[in-house]
Amino acid sequence: MIPTIRRWRRLVTALAVLGLAATTASITAPAATAAPELLSQNRPVAASSTENGGTPATAAVDGNTGTRWSSAAADPQWISVDLGSSAAVSQVVLNWETAYAQSFQLQTSADGTNWQTISTHSGTPGTQTITTSTTTRYLRLYATARATQWGVSLWEFQVFGVRNPTNVVRVAEFLADCPFSHRLPDDPIVFPSLPGASHMHSFFGNRTTNARSDVNSLLAGTSNCNPGVDLSSYWVPTLYADGQPVEPTITTFYYLGEGVRDDVIARIQPFPLGLRIVAGNAKATAPDASTISRWSCLHAGHVGASKDFVNCPQGTMLESYLDFPQCWNGRDLDSADHKSHMAYPVNADCPATHPVPVPKLRQVLRYPVSGDPARFRLSSGPGYTMHGDFFNAWPEAELARRVRDCINPIIKCGADGRP
Repeated sequence: MIPTIRRWRRLVTALAVLGLAATTASITAPAATAAPELLSQNRPVAASSTENGGTPATAAVDGNTGTRWSSAAADPQWISVDLGSSAAVSQVVLNWETAYAQSFQLQTSADGTNWQTISTHSGTPGTQTITTSTTTRYLRLYATARATQWGVSLWEFQVFGVRNPTNVVRVAEFLADCPFSHRLPDDPIVFPSLPGASHMHSFFGNRTTNARSDVNSLLAGTSNCNPGVDLSSYWVPTLYADGQPVEPTITTFYYLGEGVRDDVIARIQPFPLGLRIVAGNAKATAPDASTISRWSCLHAGHVGASKDFVNCPQGTMLESYLDFPQCWNGRDLDSADHKSHMAYPVNADCPATHPVPVPKLRQVLRYPVSGDPARFRLSSGPGYTMHGDFFNAWPEAELARRVRDCINPIIKCGADGRP
């Protein structure tokens, strides 16, 4: 009997060991987060000047603390490094020689030509470590003032981060989710300071928008957008179903870099504060070339898109898409017809008359209605009169960051403006 018990105990123990082994084998270790690496060493560099042939720009990225780059004795001076591809930069380490910069900026670029300042610093002698969070291919140190009578000089200019981070999607985009706020027969772009002069509009984003709104009142207002820093105002003609107003339950405004070449995307600039844009034709008499908007059905792609209302199956939603022009004339915040200061791209580039590329604003509205299109109308008329108005009141630094970190390097970002 005792040998039988011993054999049973050995069997139970063996099975337990096997079970533990099987359990251990089934556990998957969490994916390791990529550790920052030195991205700048022996990469191509450029500099505003050199003191002499013995202090070239390449000496600042050669990994040798016995060689240095030194500039001419004048302000400003700069040194830039090409990381080779887009990278998530987390740290910059500067090993200054005695001749350091009293003040300097860190700047980024998608093309090595157009630069955006991401931070400003006071230099300190010796090694200076700067923590940052940006995605870029080119990074530049721009010294605005020298601390000594000599130029600025670095033993090493080191950039750390993760090259081609796996969570980065190659789509130039950030967005704002801005629900319905209020309805008014006002239009501060087309009928400024004339309350009640317009057909009914549905407003999104800035809660204070009315006929008398201007950039200062919007900046002093509040927003229901995600992100809340977007104080811009967006509005469209109100949709009616069976004579009753219906508001979209999903309202998203995408800021995109699509529709133009990559080199044009790299040159995209933020909207100037106070820019006003109208897209579409409220006075259209037929669905023609002026009908920029399109109607479709959420989760019913087989219905197809149309310039007028479509018949969406029960259980789906009527949706509206509208793309705003993305080329600015570089001068005017508005124009007499509220359109001439803006243009759409031609052959994937901005025309010479409107040379400044800005983000493409795409308005996506989803209404909780479906069925017979004869039930629907807009306050401006048939579906092909759909139009959108945009009054830019983004804080300038915040909008510039999103363009720099998401649009220019062609990275998909969320409402927080982060990949």
